[in-house]
Amino acid sequence: MLTWQTDPLTEDVAVTGDIVADLFASTTGTDSDWIVKLIDVYPEDYQKITEEDATKGAGPVLNGYELMIADDILRARYRNSMETPLALTPNQVTEYRIDLHPNDHVFLKGHRMMVQVQSTWFPLYDRNPQKFVENIYKAGDADYEKASQRVYRSKDAPSGIVLPVAEK
Repeated sequence: MLTWQTDPLTEDVAVTGDIVADLFASTTGTDSDWIVKLIDVYPEDYQKITEEDATKGAGPVLNGYELMIADDILRARYRNSMETPLALTPNQVTEYRIDLHPNDHVFLKGHRMMVQVQSTWFPLYDRNPQKFVENIYKAGDADYEKASQRVYRSKDAPSGIVLPVAEK
C-alpha cells in the first residue's frame, strides 16, 4: 500500500463533484487490481476525550481517525471495456482512470487529505491471480502468481487525484 497525505490544512476545503484517480502503474503480471481511496484524517488532538472517558459514555475517541470519503477498485483487465477483458503487458506503464464517484465533503481546517493506493482489497473483494485467465472465478491454485506493482509519479506518468474543489 502506498500512502500520501497533505500537511494539516490551513483552511476548510470543500470537494463537490466527480473525484477521479489518474493512475500510471505497471505490474510484473498480466492482470492486477488497483484500489484508490481518498481519506479525511482527523487531527491527533481532535477531541480531548480519553479511552477511559469513552467507556463512561463520553462519545467515541476520534483523535487521528481516518474517514474514507471516496474509494473504488478497478480490475486492470477491464481498463478499456467491461465487455472485452484484455491482458496487461508485464512491466509496461499503463494509465488507469479510476472513477471515485461524485461526492460532497468538506475537509476541515486542521485535518489532512490522505490518498492510498493498493493492489488488493481481500477479503472485501476476491483475490486477483495476477495472471490473466479466461475466467477469474475458475482460477486454480497454479494460476496464482506473485507480482510486483509500481505506481509512477513523473512528468511523463503523472499519477494523481482530480479533486473538484468548490470555489469560495
